Amino acid sequence: MAAIFFAISIILAGLAAALFYSNEKTKKRKYIIWGITLMVVIAPFLSFLIGLTYAFIVKNGWAGLVMWYIFPLIFIIGLVLLLIGVLKKENSFSSQES
Repeated sequence: MAAIFFAISIILAGLAAALFYSNEKTKKRKYIIWGITLMVVIAPFLSFLIGLTYAFIVKNGWAGLVMWYIFPLIFIIGLVLLLIGVLKKENSFSSQES
């Protein structure tokens, strides 16, 4: 039970940090911040939380291995967000004035 609360607290702390750091930033910077947050903080702990909860509900420890399917899915979503942020072109009005 303590592991569940620990995972929830890490997820909430990561979300709070991402919200704080992405506040009043450009879209490019927000994509980068949220992509890193999804990959490093949310993906492992959320998949652990879901796997542990599912294993507890069905009363089978092997059912917790569902986290092996959830983690890559969330990680890839974070990687896509990060790549969008890195590859997105910055809108510069000074180059358009010339």
